[in-house]
Amino acid sequence: MSSSSEIHARRAGAVARGVGSTLSSYVDRASGGTLTDVDGREWIDFAAGIAVTNVGNSAPAVVAAVREQVERFTHTCFMVTPYESYVAVCEQLNELTPGGFEKRSALFNSGAEAVENAVKIARYATGRQAVIVFEHGYHGRTNLTMALTAKNMPYKHGFGPFAPEVYRAPMSYPLRDGLTGEQAAARALDAITTQVGAQNVAAIVIEPIQGEGGFVVPAPGFLPALASWASANGALFVADEIQTGFCRTGDWFASEHEQVVPDLITTAKGIAGGLPLAAVTGRAEVMDAVHVGGLGGTYGGNPIACAAALASIETMRELDLAAAARRIGGVLTDRLTSLAAKYPQIAEVRGRGAMVAIELTRPGTLDPDPVLTGAVNKACHAAGLLTLTCGTWGNVFRFLPPLVISDDDLDRGLTILDQAFATTT
Repeated sequence: MSSSSEIHARRAGAVARGVGSTLSSYVDRASGGTLTDVDGREWIDFAAGIAVTNVGNSAPAVVAAVREQVERFTHTCFMVTPYESYVAVCEQLNELTPGGFEKRSALFNSGAEAVENAVKIARYATGRQAVIVFEHGYHGRTNLTMALTAKNMPYKHGFGPFAPEVYRAPMSYPLRDGLTGEQAAARALDAITTQVGAQNVAAIVIEPIQGEGGFVVPAPGFLPALASWASANGALFVADEIQTGFCRTGDWFASEHEQVVPDLITTAKGIAGGLPLAAVTGRAEVMDAVHVGGLGGTYGGNPIACAAALASIETMRELDLAAAARRIGGVLTDRLTSLAAKYPQIAEVRGRGAMVAIELTRPGTLDPDPVLTGAVNKACHAAGLLTLTCGTWGNVFRFLPPLVISDDDLDRGLTILDQAFATTT
């Protein structure tokens, strides 16, 4: 087997430069909460492939389901020759997502594709065009979802022009705006009403907890106020739960925390234990508004990914991974709060369940400190802890361990983080 350095040298002549990687080590195998590279080095995983391997890497039930499906058939295209597992995944999504009303689902390949289709459905069902998104939001890398995304570099720079009829409203960001949820919602809704017009809005699209934008948790009351306004004004409330879904925040979906019931909900990442699958789920009358043939795609709801999703969902139920996320979140929050007491550069510990972050600023200010963030991140990597940064200013650490991580691995990872701060501050 080639070494990481050898593979990295080959990569330069084979892989497009625009595809970045956090590490220069190349993975050979992974299980539970750890990764092992081709050089035999073990990494504690605080990333879960960006909230994908919630059930752990190579979860036994997922491996068994995938193996069985591969032996039966690999692809037919559901739009040509359908199969039961696609229907079964849709049934599970209709049952699990918030709302007791009748629902329908459609399956796709990626989070961006799901969001793009949610916008298509919302525009078709309402007969309107305007889509409202929020500061610091991230929704994908297709042309439309780049338009929905706030941050320029690296996601949007040089790739325009972007899709029209997308309008950005101010987000609730408690650390930085000091507003209650109701106040922040009033500010956002005033901008929407005066600058866009309620009668033009097809959908409000928002992450219940922002992901790439910095794990921004809106103040209580913000999301319910937006959902209420959408309902009163004939617009659809679309929850982008691609990073927050499937037990990550301590509930099956983050919208449940404030009893928000989306008209449409987009999911991906944690749905299928590492295989590419995404979905839009929503009110039956909205989803069924689109004409036959208006939704779909060659690979959407691939049978192998559907088998993995069914096994992943069953694993989440059997292991009660929502409860596991709450327990992990308690440990993360306690340890990170203690860390913040030692290092004034940590302006805030925030998050929910096993989706927790710390924001780094220059002490005594809210000025972002991406330089220190990068230095601590590098020190974590050097010590064998896989961590990720995010945020509009690149000054936020986000922690997304697999929901099956052992107590020992969680403790060892947090100890490495503490040591990384000690050596860089």
